[in-house]
Amino acid sequence: MKKAFKIVFLSLVAVLFHSASFAQCAMCRASVENNVSNGDTSIGAGLNLGIMYLFTMPYIIAMVLGFFWYRNAKKRKAKISLP
Repeated sequence: MKKAFKIVFLSLVAVLFHSASFAQCAMCRASVENNVSNGDTSIGAGLNLGIMYLFTMPYIIAMVLGFFWYRNAKKRKAKISLP
């Protein structure tokens, strides 16, 4: 029951913060367009790096969780098979 409550709570927090993050997209685009029109491309490069960071993090987290799940399942199977 405690685990289910934790999952529901974290899902609710994720949904609430997700809606607030949509407001930044228009502001970032306007900032980059303004800076590029003035000849400064460093902010656009930094924004692209940030997008790549946000793109790869879920995959890295999934791989780490999968690794720990696999290792734990392998240890559990070895413990059960021992006489």
